[in-house]
Amino acid sequence: MQRSFLVLAATIFSGLAAAQPYPSRPVTIIVPFAAGGPTDIIARISGEYFSKALGQQFVVENVAGAGGTTGITRGAQAKPDGYTIMMGHMGTHGAAPALYANLKYDPAKDFTPIGLVAGTPILIVARKDFPAANLKEFVAKVKDPAAKVKQAHAGVGSVSFTTCTLLTSQLGTKSIVAAYRGTGPALNDLVGGQVDYMCDQIVNLVEQVKGGSIRAYAIATPERSPALPNVPTTKEAGLPEYQVSAWNALFAPKAIPQDVAAKLNATLVAALEDPNTRKRLLELGSVIPDKAGRSPQALQKLVESEVARWNPILKAYAQP
Repeated sequence: MQRSFLVLAATIFSGLAAAQPYPSRPVTIIVPFAAGGPTDIIARISGEYFSKALGQQFVVENVAGAGGTTGITRGAQAKPDGYTIMMGHMGTHGAAPALYANLKYDPAKDFTPIGLVAGTPILIVARKDFPAANLKEFVAKVKDPAAKVKQAHAGVGSVSFTTCTLLTSQLGTKSIVAAYRGTGPALNDLVGGQVDYMCDQIVNLVEQVKGGSIRAYAIATPERSPALPNVPTTKEAGLPEYQVSAWNALFAPKAIPQDVAAKLNATLVAALEDPNTRKRLLELGSVIPDKAGRSPQALQKLVESEVARWNPILKAYAQP
C-alpha cells in the first residue's frame, strides 16, 4: 500500500513539474570564451533582457578553451530541456570543423538553432604609421614580398586568424605571421608598432581607431558602421569580395521541446526590438539582424553556409 502511494505521489509530482511553464528555474548561457570579450558581452546584454522578460535568471557561464569548442561541446551534450543554451559564433559553428579533426559536434546537426543575435563586423587595421594612405595602397604593400609585412592574430582558430586567412587567400599572398595568445597582446603590439596589421572584430578595435592609436582601412560589411562612420566599406575602398562578420547566435542542445525553442526565439526577437538592448548592441558596433534573419531557419542556413565557406579556405591554409 505504501509503495503504491509513493508511486502515485511520484507520478503526480512529475506531472506537476512537467506542467510548470518554462522557465521555472534559472537558465545557463554557456559562453565558450573568457569574460570580457565580444561574445561574452553580447551574451550578457541579451541575457539581461531574457531574465526580465521571462522572470528567471539567465546566467552566463564562461567555458573557454580550444577556440570555443570546449564550451560548445559541453552545451551540445547538456540535457535538452532548455535550461542550458549557448552563445556560439562564426568560429565555433563555421570555422571549427576545418580546424579540429576530432571535433565532438556537428555544427549543422547537433543543435537546435534559436536565432542570430548580432553580427560583429570585421575591420582591416594597421599600425598608425603604416605607409599606406588607403586600402588599395595597403593591399599593394601586403602583396609586395620586399615589404615583409607582418600580420598579427590572436591564435589559430581565433576570429583574427580566420578572417585574415580569408583576406590573404583572396589576395593570393601570405604575410609573415605573429601569433599571440589572445586579442589583447596582439592589439598591444599593433599599437606599439611591433606588427603591421590585423583583421578583427569592430568591438575590439573601435576605441583604438577613434583614439588614433591604430588606422582602420575598411570595414568588411555592405554598409558603414554608425560606430565608425568615417571608415569606408571594403566595396567602397576597392576590395568588394572581402565580406565577413563574426556573428553571434543562440543555440540549444538538439531536440529541446518545440514550445521551449519557440519561446526562446520569440524572446530573442523581442529583445532585438527593445530600445535599450538595441542601443547597447549598436554602441559596440554590432549589426542587428532584420526580422527575417532572426528565425531559427535563417540561422540554420547561416551555419551550413559558413561551414561550407570556411572549410576549403582553412584546410588549404593548413597544407604544408
